[in-house]
Amino acid sequence: MSVDGERGLPAGWAWADLGEIAYSALGKMLDKKQSSGLHPTPYLRNVNVQWGRIDTGDLLTMDIEPGELGRFLVSKGDLVVCEGGEIGRCAIWNSDEPIAYQKALHRVRPTQALDTRYLRYYLEYAAASGKLSRFATGSTIKHLPQQRLREVPVPLAPLAEQHRIVEALEEHLSRLDTAASSLDAGQRRAQGLRSAALTGALERIGGVPTKRLGDLLKEPLRNGHSAKATTDPGGIRTLNLTAVTQGEFSDANTKLTVADPQRVQGLWLTRGDILVQRSNTPELVGTAALYEGPDDWAIFPDLLIRVRVNEDVLSEYVTLNLQSRHGRSYFKSQAKGLAGSMPKIDQSTIENFTFSVPPLDVQARVVAEVRDEMDRVARVSSELERARRRSVGLRNALLRTAFNGKLVPQDSGDETAHVALARIAGERAAQPKAKRPRKATPRRSAKPPAPRAAEATGPAPEPTPAPALAVQQEFDL
Repeated sequence: MSVDGERGLPAGWAWADLGEIAYSALGKMLDKKQSSGLHPTPYLRNVNVQWGRIDTGDLLTMDIEPGELGRFLVSKGDLVVCEGGEIGRCAIWNSDEPIAYQKALHRVRPTQALDTRYLRYYLEYAAASGKLSRFATGSTIKHLPQQRLREVPVPLAPLAEQHRIVEALEEHLSRLDTAASSLDAGQRRAQGLRSAALTGALERIGGVPTKRLGDLLKEPLRNGHSAKATTDPGGIRTLNLTAVTQGEFSDANTKLTVADPQRVQGLWLTRGDILVQRSNTPELVGTAALYEGPDDWAIFPDLLIRVRVNEDVLSEYVTLNLQSRHGRSYFKSQAKGLAGSMPKIDQSTIENFTFSVPPLDVQARVVAEVRDEMDRVARVSSELERARRRSVGLRNALLRTAFNGKLVPQDSGDETAHVALARIAGERAAQPKAKRPRKATPRRSAKPPAPRAAEATGPAPEPTPAPALAVQQEFDL
C-alpha cells in the first residue's frame, strides 16, 4: 500500500469535511400542537435509530402541511444520524416509502463521490474511537449540531475502493454480528437461569406463614437525600441508582456531593442494609439490592429507600424475595405515575409486601442454595461478557483497518478522491444559488388617527400606507 503526503492517508485518498461530500439537514421541530392535525405524518425519532438499523415498531405522527413535507422527508438511501444522546448513531433508510423525521436527527445525502454505507461505517468507527466526540457540544447532555457535523473530517477513498471496503466489511461483520447475537442469547438464558433458581428455591419452602415486610422492620423505612455533585475531595460520597440496578457497590457507582453532613448523618450505609428504588422505569422500579460493604462508606440518594429488618428474618433472605418474580411483579403493579413520567412507589408499598417467612435455619439454607446456583451462573455470564468485549474489540479493529486503507487492495486505475472532490467543487460552483422563499407579512388595516378637536374643521390628511414587511424563511439544504 502506497501512502501520499496527506496526513498518512493511502495514495489516492483525501481528507474531506463531511459537508463537502454530503448534504445535511435537520428534521422538523415538534411541539405539542403538532401531535395532531389534518395531516398526520409518521416520523422518525432518535429512539428509532440504532447502529445500522431503523426500528419502525413505535412510530408517532405529527402534522406537516403538504407544502413543507418535502423538506422533512427521508428517502431511500438517506443516512439518518442522531443529533443527541449517543451522537453519531446512524442507519440508512432502505424503504421505498419516504418518512418524515424530527429535529433530533440529521438527514445526510451523500454526493456521487461517497458510498452511503462507507460513511455509515466511518461514523461508527469515529464514534467508537472518540474522534466524533470532539465535535459535540454541551457539558452534560451531548449534542452534534449541524454545522459541527459538516465539519467532521472523513478519510475519503476512491469511490471504487469504497465499494470494495464496504463489501469486505459486511462480509466480516456479518460473522461478528452472528456471534454477538449468540452471546446475547446466552446472556438472556443465563438471566433466565438466575430467575428460575431463585423462584424454585423459594417455592420449595411451602407450608409456612406469610408476613408483611412492615411487621419485620427494625426501624422505620428511610428515604435518602440528593445534593449537587462536587469535585471537592471533602464531599459526601453518595450512591447512584446504578449501584442498585447492577448490584455493584463500587466507587464507580458513586459521586461526591455537597450534602450537609449534619442533615445526612443518619443515612450512612451499614452492612446488611437493603436498598429499594422508589422511582425508575416500569421494568426497574422497586429493584432491590443488599449492601454488604463496610459501614459508613456512602450515603444513599432520595430515589432509594433503606430497609433495615429485625432479628426474625435475614437481610439476604428478604432481598431474595424482593428480587424474585413475585417481588418484581408486585412492585410493577403497585407503581404509579403520570403519563410520560417515571413510575413511583412509596414506603407503604414496601411495607405491604408479603412473603413466606420460615424459621431462620430454613432461611439460611435457601440463601446458601441460591448463592451457590448464582455463582455458577455468574461464571458462565462472566465468560459470555468477556467474549462479547472481544467481539466489540474485533469490530473496532476491523473498522480501524478499513479506514486506514489496509483492509482491501488498492487499484491504481481508480479515480482518486482528489479528482472527485475537484469535480464536486466545480459542480457546486456552477449551480445557481437557490433563492430563499420569502413569506410576506399581511398588511395591517390601520385606521387613520382621529383629528384633534382643534383641527376637526380642517381637511383630513391622506393616510400613510403601512409598510409591507417581509420575513425570510430560513431552511437548510
